[in-house]
Amino acid sequence: MKFPPLDPSLAATYPLAQRASKVDTAILGSPWTLGGQLHEFLRSLPQTLAAADLRELARRIATAVQTQRPVILGMGAHPIKVGLSPLIIDFLDRGIFSAVAMNGAGIVHDFELAYQGQTSEDVTATLADGSFGMVRETGEFLNTAMRIGVKEQGLGIGQAVGEQVLAAQLPHQHLSIVAAGARLGLPVSVHVTIGADIIHMHPQTDGAAIGEGSLRDFYALAGVVAHLEGGVFLNLGSAVVIPEVFLKALNLARNLGHRVENFTTADLDFVRHYRPAVNVVTRPTLQGGRGFQLTGHHEIMFPLLCAAVLEALASSPS
Repeated sequence: MKFPPLDPSLAATYPLAQRASKVDTAILGSPWTLGGQLHEFLRSLPQTLAAADLRELARRIATAVQTQRPVILGMGAHPIKVGLSPLIIDFLDRGIFSAVAMNGAGIVHDFELAYQGQTSEDVTATLADGSFGMVRETGEFLNTAMRIGVKEQGLGIGQAVGEQVLAAQLPHQHLSIVAAGARLGLPVSVHVTIGADIIHMHPQTDGAAIGEGSLRDFYALAGVVAHLEGGVFLNLGSAVVIPEVFLKALNLARNLGHRVENFTTADLDFVRHYRPAVNVVTRPTLQGGRGFQLTGHHEIMFPLLCAAVLEALASSPS
C-alpha cells in the first residue's frame, strides 16, 4: 500500500501531571444557595471565559467612574424596545454613564415611550398597505423638534429632542433617554442614516436640520471620545452605525492631538458582527487597553452587567 495506516501503539505518551491545563478546580463555579445576595452570585460564576470577562468589564467601568474618566454607551434602538431605558437613565442619574450615542431609530422609540408608554409597531402587518411608520404624532413631534432645536436654537438632535420632550411634559418623560440627557446636561447624541428611519417619510422632514443636527452630535461625541483615556466605550446592539461613528470620532480625536490609547471597549449583542468586532473591540485598543465581546440577549446581559457594576462600585474603595 502506498500510504500504510499509522500504528498508534508506537505513539509516545507522558503523564497527565506534566501537561499544562487551562481548567482547574480554582475556576469552577459554585452551586447557588437560596436566599443569597447578588455579589455572592457573581462570585459563584466560573472564573473563566465570559463570566470572567463580565466581572472584569464591570470592574473597569467602576474604576473609570471612580477616577472620573468617561463611560460612553453607544446603542442601537433595540435596547429601548426590550425595556432597558430605565436602566440606562438610572446610570445617567448615578453619574456612571457620561454620554450616550444612539442611531436615528433610537429617538423614534424613545419618543413613543415618553408620549404614550408604548412603541414598536408590527411592520409585517402595516407594510402591505403602506401605513408602516406613518403614525402622525411621531413624525410631527420629532421633525418639529429637530427643526426648532437645530435650525433655530443651534442644538444637536439629541438635545433638541430631549428639550422638546421636557417642554411638552410628555406623560412618560421619565422613560426618555434624550430627556434625561437634557435634564442632566449630559450629551446624548443621535447619528442618523438618511432614509433609514420612519420619520424621514413624513412631510415635515427637514433634511438640512437632520444633517446639521447629526453632524453637531458627531462633533459632540468626538469631544467626549477625546477624553476617553482610562475610560470605557460600550456598544450595545448596534451592528453598523455606532461602530462606524465611534471609529471616526476616535480617529478625529487622535488627529487633533488627543492621547486616547489606554481605554476599554466592549461589544454587547446577541450575535457577533464584523464591524463591532473590528471597529469597537479590536482596532481602537491596539495601542493599549482591552476590548471585550459579551454575547447574549440584551434584556438579560445588560441588566446583569449593570448590577455587576453597582456591586463593583459598592465593594471597592472610592
